Amino acid sequence: MKCPFCANPDTKVIDSRPTEEGQAIRRRRECESCGRRFTTYETIEEIPIMVVKKDGSREAFDRNKLMTGIIKACEKRPVPIADIEKIVTEIESGLNNLMKKEMDSTIIGEFVMEHLKNLDDVAYVRFASVYRQFTDAESFRQEVEKLLENGKKKPKK
Repeated sequence: MKCPFCANPDTKVIDSRPTEEGQAIRRRRECESCGRRFTTYETIEEIPIMVVKKDGSREAFDRNKLMTGIIKACEKRPVPIADIEKIVTEIESGLNNLMKKEMDSTIIGEFVMEHLKNLDDVAYVRFASVYRQFTDAESFRQEVEKLLENGKKKPKK
């Protein structure tokens, strides 16, 4: 690692520890030439995922956009923001684990709906109505009926 102060290529690591989130390693370094200290962070290089939209266009996966969509579905519902953040993290991890450079937006939408179905029925139906582009009350009613049927099969907590 080159010293940011004198550009000397010889530095030594004094201390290494994981960050609080566990997503990086923090290293304290000292330049062997000028003696000044600085901090570096080592992180895993992630391959950016491109989302293939319904119209065929592509855009980079945006965690914030996913978060915003889920927050809108959960608006005025008793869903803690920590649960929403957990869903977003799980979906993002799941996408990275698939090891694909491109992902259809439909797959991401299905992941979101699966998580919301287990979290809050109203948020699920809200998201489904936008995602599946309900055009009339009948589409909405069918989705609610499916949700109610599946709810009867699930054991109550």
